[in-house]
This record gives sequence, structure tokens and C-alpha cells, in this order.
Amino acid sequence: MIDIAQIQQLACFHRATIPEAYLDVMGHMNIRHYMGLFDDAAWGFFAAFGMDEAYYHSANSGAFALEQHIRYLAEVHVGETVAIHTRVNGRSVKRIHFIHFMLNETTGKLAATLEVVGSHANLATRRTSPFPDHIAARLDQLLAEHNQLDWQAPLCGVMNP
Repeated sequence: MIDIAQIQQLACFHRATIPEAYLDVMGHMNIRHYMGLFDDAAWGFFAAFGMDEAYYHSANSGAFALEQHIRYLAEVHVGETVAIHTRVNGRSVKRIHFIHFMLNETTGKLAATLEVVGSHANLATRRTSPFPDHIAARLDQLLAEHNQLDWQAPLCGVMNP
């Protein structure tokens, strides 16, 4: 398993303390809230390479989620703080492959991962479209940085950009 310190080398795109409303009848965070927290992180992650709200409006472009794989690794309880760090695994002309790591900062454990293949999208046609050059360049920079890490992301093995 990956060491928490290795994951913390990656940028953190969201942090939250779990409220009581997130719990289910079993006393831990319900699965629907994992996705919400991962989604909150995705907005910051996409903004980091130029796909923010201003870009969406000015370019009439955005992103579509195409495939996701989630792993639940350790329970998260009320009052605990989680942080989501993200790593780029690859990209193509239209798609990006990345993984979110949800760290439970209270317990020091990796709580969950969400592996994603997403795409750039033309919002006028509602179809996938190539990343513009300036966004592709920033993605390539992030990918190069992440490829220099001395550890492999725990990928499911069936997803490709």
C-alpha cells in the first residue's frame, strides 16, 4: 500500500470535516458523500490546469465524466477530517485519466480512491472535443511532474484515457 507521505506529495484540492448528516445507520460516512467530496475536489483540480468556471463560460466548453472506479479502504466517521489529493495518470487528445486519494487526516489512513477517465467537452454540441493547446500544455506539465514520483498509483488496470 502507498505511504500517506507519498500521497501528500500531490496537491490537495479539497478538505472537509465530516458532519453528522453524512453518517448512515451503520455509523460511518455514507457512500453518496464520498462522491460529493471527490466531486468538490475535481472542481479545484480542473481549475489547476485552466478549466475553471470562467473558462467554461468563455469557451462554451467543459468536462464530462466517462468512467469511474471507487475503492473504499477505511471507514470515515463524524468529526474526522479528510483531504483529497489528485494525481494525473495519462491523457489523450480529448481525455484525462486521474486518481483522487481521500486521506483521513484524523486517523492517518487512506480512506478511499476514485479513479476517473474524463473528457474535454464542447458544450454547444454536447460532444467530447480536444483539449485546447494551453490546457493540454498544463496537463502535460502535471503529467510529467507526476511521472517523476517514485511510486505507482494503485490503478484498477482497465481504464485508459
